[in-house]
Amino acid sequence: CQTIFGFFLLNCRQWNCAVVLVCLCMQYDNVNRRISHSAPSYFPPALLGCSLVFMVQGFYSASDDVVELNPSNFNREVLQSDSLWLIEFYAPWCGHCQSLTADWKKTATALKGIVKVGAVDADQHNSLGGQYSVRGFPTIKIFGANKNKPDDYQGGRNSQAIVDGALNALHTLVKDRMSGRSGGSDYSRQSGGGGGSKKDVVELTDDNFDRLVLNSGEVWLVEFFAPWCGHCKSLEPEWAAAASAVKEQTKDKVHLGAVDATVHQGLASRYGIRGFPTIKIFKKGEEPEDYQGGRTRGDIIAGALDLFSDNAAPPELLEILNADVLKKTCDDYQLCVIAVLPHILDTGAAGRNGYLEVMMKMAEKYKKKMWGWLWTEAGVQMELEASLGIGGFGYPAMAAINARKMKFALLKGSFSETGIHEFLRDLSVGRGSTATVGGGALPNINSVEAWDGKDGELPVEDDYDLSDVDLDDNFGKDEL
Repeated sequence: CQTIFGFFLLNCRQWNCAVVLVCLCMQYDNVNRRISHSAPSYFPPALLGCSLVFMVQGFYSASDDVVELNPSNFNREVLQSDSLWLIEFYAPWCGHCQSLTADWKKTATALKGIVKVGAVDADQHNSLGGQYSVRGFPTIKIFGANKNKPDDYQGGRNSQAIVDGALNALHTLVKDRMSGRSGGSDYSRQSGGGGGSKKDVVELTDDNFDRLVLNSGEVWLVEFFAPWCGHCKSLEPEWAAAASAVKEQTKDKVHLGAVDATVHQGLASRYGIRGFPTIKIFKKGEEPEDYQGGRTRGDIIAGALDLFSDNAAPPELLEILNADVLKKTCDDYQLCVIAVLPHILDTGAAGRNGYLEVMMKMAEKYKKKMWGWLWTEAGVQMELEASLGIGGFGYPAMAAINARKMKFALLKGSFSETGIHEFLRDLSVGRGSTATVGGGALPNINSVEAWDGKDGELPVEDDYDLSDVDLDDNFGKDEL
């Protein structure tokens, strides 16, 4: 018996196997002492081995309506399912588990086609038990709308009580779905609070990854996660909040996605995922790289905006030709920076292009801010000038408008790279004085022709022929 025990202790990965063997060895030894003189062969080693195998096998077979679950099929059968699941976590050596077996089978048969009933040998598959905080046996959990946060079943342990509990849970699930509160079998099932919309995190799969990420030509930050991973659950609200902010601030040019690496193992293998969560950066035509930044929403947003600015074209500098140009730019961006440039006759094409070049350099420098950039000629949009307090003099002038608040700030320094940089830097950190846009709304805008890029020309005056005019030679003389 000691020889057999040593063999199984070295080769059996589960302690209950050795425990059962110890018990059998003790029984074998006690009985053998009593009957050794008359029947020493009643408990041969072969019988002991057979008894061991029988004792550690699971409680359920393929002919039962109970679904045997393990790490290989749990995600597919349970987490990716829209069905309600009732799952028993048991240990083969547990007496209460053995007593529950008949009622559990009866429950599964009664609920067949209505509620899924499963069982996990948590002694053999202790990773699953640990994932769902199983501390004793049997533990029954109800996997409803949020599959990653199951509820503990607290009712009686007979088939009738269990069926009633399952039907009550099903009723709750249906009511939640009717009110739109049901969870989905996607990234949004992970636990955690908000601050952003989970719908802005793109759920990526084996089927859509290449199309959405690799062939899009846009920048992607992709989180590879596992539903059971504690660090992934902590990251989830930060990732969701960052996804919403990045979507808005980059005009949907940088995307945050998520891959359940336990389900889409091909993707995880392709990109060498070894731990969770792992974040990868995907850019067009380049090999993916590891994200090395912080894991707070602020860090993720900053990293995404850096990626956007590195890969984005400079903002477009538009002339205000009509009301639509002003409205769209100021509505779409947090700030719209507007320059009122001197009349073309005062500067010529070279002078105007110099001012526009300064503006473009500043637009490039601050492009990660996602501001709109506009210009107009002095005297063309007088209502706009009046609403900003520019007032018909002091050109070139510059103002920055926040159309949501109808507030603006004026450039007080020089219209130069240094002066504009100081002005915009102060705005970026919330310094500088602001005022309300005149009238509390964007002003009326005149529709005009676009500048043709040429020097201005003085208007041609009509020539007058004075030969037929009879002038009085005495005109203007005083008579005495």
